[in-house]
Amino acid sequence: MKFNLSLILILFSLSLYAQERNYQIQKAKGKIALDGQLDESDWQIAETTGGFQQQTPYDTSLSVTKTEVKMTYDDKFIYVGAICYDTFGGDYIIRSLIRDFSYPANDAFAIYLDPFGDQTNGFNFTVSPMGVQREGLIANNGRFGVTTSWDNRWFSEVKRYHDRWIVEMAIPFKSIRYKEGSDTWRVNFSRNNLKINENSAWSPVPRNFNVASLGFTGILKWDASPKKAGNNISIIPYTLLGTDRNYQSEEKFNLRTNVGGDAKIAVTSSLNLDLTFNPDFSQVEVDQQQTNLTRFELNLPEKRQFFIENSDLFGNFGFSRIRPFFSRRIGISQGMQVPILAGARLSGKVNKNWRVGLMDIQTEGVSELNLASQNYFVGAVQRRIFDQSNIGLIVVNKQGFKGYQPIAGDYNTIVGLDYKLTSNNNKWSGIFFYHKSFTNEKLNDNKAHASFLAYNTRNLAIAWNHEYVGNNYIAEVGFVPRLFRRDTENDSTIRFAYWRLEPSAQYTFYPKTPWIIQQSFKLYLNNYYDINYNISDEQYQQQYNIVFSNTSSLTLTHNNFMTRLLFPVDITRTGTAELPKGKYYYENISGSYSSDNRKLFSVEGNIDWGTFFNGHKTTYGANVNYRLQPLGVFTLGATRNLIELPDPYGTTDFLSINLKTILSFNKKLFLRNYLQYNVQLDNISVNCRLQWRFKPLSDLYIVYTDNYDPTSFYIKNRALIAKLIYWFTV
Repeated sequence: MKFNLSLILILFSLSLYAQERNYQIQKAKGKIALDGQLDESDWQIAETTGGFQQQTPYDTSLSVTKTEVKMTYDDKFIYVGAICYDTFGGDYIIRSLIRDFSYPANDAFAIYLDPFGDQTNGFNFTVSPMGVQREGLIANNGRFGVTTSWDNRWFSEVKRYHDRWIVEMAIPFKSIRYKEGSDTWRVNFSRNNLKINENSAWSPVPRNFNVASLGFTGILKWDASPKKAGNNISIIPYTLLGTDRNYQSEEKFNLRTNVGGDAKIAVTSSLNLDLTFNPDFSQVEVDQQQTNLTRFELNLPEKRQFFIENSDLFGNFGFSRIRPFFSRRIGISQGMQVPILAGARLSGKVNKNWRVGLMDIQTEGVSELNLASQNYFVGAVQRRIFDQSNIGLIVVNKQGFKGYQPIAGDYNTIVGLDYKLTSNNNKWSGIFFYHKSFTNEKLNDNKAHASFLAYNTRNLAIAWNHEYVGNNYIAEVGFVPRLFRRDTENDSTIRFAYWRLEPSAQYTFYPKTPWIIQQSFKLYLNNYYDINYNISDEQYQQQYNIVFSNTSSLTLTHNNFMTRLLFPVDITRTGTAELPKGKYYYENISGSYSSDNRKLFSVEGNIDWGTFFNGHKTTYGANVNYRLQPLGVFTLGATRNLIELPDPYGTTDFLSINLKTILSFNKKLFLRNYLQYNVQLDNISVNCRLQWRFKPLSDLYIVYTDNYDPTSFYIKNRALIAKLIYWFTV
């Protein structure tokens, strides 16, 4: 009898993969009161669905945690109600009360909406048992999760009981993009229950994919097509008052006052116009300082709100290290802020198959940097082909201005074509592109092209990648760091064309033990060649990874390197003697471990030991986390790089320490403190940010920053800023 029951459950679970799940949503006849109780008559007659399937730790069985979902709507809102049963006792896992929390690190319920049904772009709304909200955009089929930097207004309430918690959401039609007249969307729901380390989904998602993957969504069938949401205009002004002082060059504090703002205008229900005037980003979280032991520029993430929405449409052309457009080139030069005068962006869907984006930004000239006023234009169009693939065209142009007149010859243009492949079964994915740059000079070899193709199943992941960048592929608004080499002997920077080959293979297996979820072995090759196919850098890597059922993990890696220096290089960037040009062979072994992050105390540690160019390098570091649930998280981290090279290159000891404190006094008042010490940058920095969200998306920020000399503790600069942002909806 037990065998027959088990067989029935297994067959039922497997059948979920073979058929699309459907939900029929009906319009509410009465008013829904958002109170987390689901007691209105419309909730009683709404279709109830459940039968969630595990995504992790296993994906071949029904979830242990029971979840039931209902949906309804009216003229203004989509309503989602979920009953999240919990019979395991103990506290929920909640890291803090701050919005836009990490889904994998918190108990939560989530909905994923794909209004156009293209399985490429969508929206995510998530709520924790403490009622904390998280919203984000889904791009590129959701393979890489959700971008939570997107902010919009929606509402939710939670009620907690001893054996369940109930969440009720109200998502305004105005907050999302959809095509009027369509009565079929795609949808999925997921539930993260960290008490038993179980993530489950309504429409099953294989464990080797992100739970936000839109290729595995079910069907949301409307009883009538949602109508246009009506006028959707938001005006978001700000005012700023602050003071700052550069102690290294000025004797007095400077008083800063500023006003500006943004506007969001829904041109259609799927196309949005964003405007910005005199924007200010002083409340944006500071960058994490990093020790750079490479010869190239580091890629730091974009955190400025204006550049976030639909950023994948502009910023995901090319590859991570061959980007024709990199938004951090705008408003920042040589580490200094460049004032942005104004900007406009039109982006969104034209219909199910076409997606467009136009962005134009004007910056002010800065005499101290000998920088002229610049206009930045980006145009992108994307056409869906087949079910989940698309082809895109991008044009990026940077034009210098003097007054209102363009400066002749002061321009840089990139034109590129990208094809992104996703097969119907989601096993095959790929990116193929060809880009060309144009400047005032007529230069040859001004192209870049690449191909990436990957095959991904539960057990086997194989990938192939090739890249080529011509020496005259000039992308002034892009990110192509490897193109440039510094010749210190002649005090010049030279561009070198290069090829890259990067194949990899990984095998993952899932042992049937109660304490291991999965193990994997990976082989990775990363080789660079010059234009004549002479190898310039090579890396051979073997890696073993194990994930335990208590969320802890262990990774062991072995690397062999060869680096050919074309010019003498100060590899530590400390002003010591430069390593002579030539070939260097070295290798290392490394290990990293993360403990159970569900515990109040958790640690992450790593160690890396081996040869380094003509010497040795030992790297070790750790992060210690303490969660004062649900008030906040304290993280103390440290990394040390000990580099021992023979005379006259010397020994270098790089230490970086950071202390990050995030406190949430309630769901409206937050305090973030970030203390960083970096020997390579010779700096101690303090960033303290108090945020009061006095109404939805309206905030008061008080930001204090300090930078010190780590030896004498002499103040380098200091600033205190108060910024008020208010969100008006028309």
